[in-house]
Amino acid sequence: MHVYRDEDSDPALIRGCRVAIVGYGNQGRAQALNLRDSGVSVTIALPASSATWSRSAEEGFGVMTSAEAAAQADVVVMLAADEDQGRIYAEDVAPNLRPGGALVFAHGLNIRFGLIEPRPDLDVLLVAPKGPGTALRETYSKGSGLIALFAVHQDATGEAEALALSYGAAIGSGRVGMLRTSFAEECEADLFNEQAVLWGAIPELIHAGFETLVDAGFSPEIAYFECLTEVKLIADLIYERGIAGMREAISNTAEFGALKGGTRMIDADRRTEMRRILREVRSGSFVAELLEDARAGYPRLKASREEAAAHPIEEVGARLRALVQKD
Repeated sequence: MHVYRDEDSDPALIRGCRVAIVGYGNQGRAQALNLRDSGVSVTIALPASSATWSRSAEEGFGVMTSAEAAAQADVVVMLAADEDQGRIYAEDVAPNLRPGGALVFAHGLNIRFGLIEPRPDLDVLLVAPKGPGTALRETYSKGSGLIALFAVHQDATGEAEALALSYGAAIGSGRVGMLRTSFAEECEADLFNEQAVLWGAIPELIHAGFETLVDAGFSPEIAYFECLTEVKLIADLIYERGIAGMREAISNTAEFGALKGGTRMIDADRRTEMRRILREVRSGSFVAELLEDARAGYPRLKASREEAAAHPIEEVGARLRALVQKD
């Protein structure tokens, strides 16, 4: 796979565009700040009632409604919540973005599942940094960046790929690398990973390990350190060395424990469940459930947040983090 870097991009392309960032959350804020620091003209698009309107204005951006910003833009970047993007595009962007303009996404969901059907005269691009906005901004500020995936869904002008690379370089990803993908590949892999590995499986595994130790009479503090704190240590080792390299850095006892326990926790049944999750992602049933919950006011999501906040591990963690911060 070819890795694209700054030298493969033309920074003048995005610098010559007026960019409207729709949303000022984790990704919106980071990308807007990075773009501005790269010499790009940026406007923030928000609902008039948005709680982040004043923050983005205080940080020096012009702020408008999505319709107003799209009317003045050459490039509109859709960084609002996935479930809101279809409405924003249909009501505010499609009627106002100039012919030949560009629509940029950081996640392929709305294109992959047909929630947005872009006007045929628009370039439609994906530039997806592989990490949260906080990390995107932090690495950029230190002179580095996050690897990003890029794709072109629609090339109306003949310059869509060049614009994607220029945009990716302006947010810092050209410093480390940009990889070609497709909207479908990025979306499906990301949705699968969120459920089956990172945000779904790992927190549940931590909860289960913590509960097992506490139920067996271990102190909550010891259970917290063993089952949660050390996750960062192993994640850092895997990131730096790979999984095989991580095993070289741990003790023989820990490595033998991995040999004994790993395949018992992730067995054939778990792998079957992973394949089921992937089928649900690809079929669109997961997205349908997401939209159903959004239309109802997020009852399932809110209940899950409340359940997570009430778990005993949170009280233990707050106490231990406070101790570390005092030191």
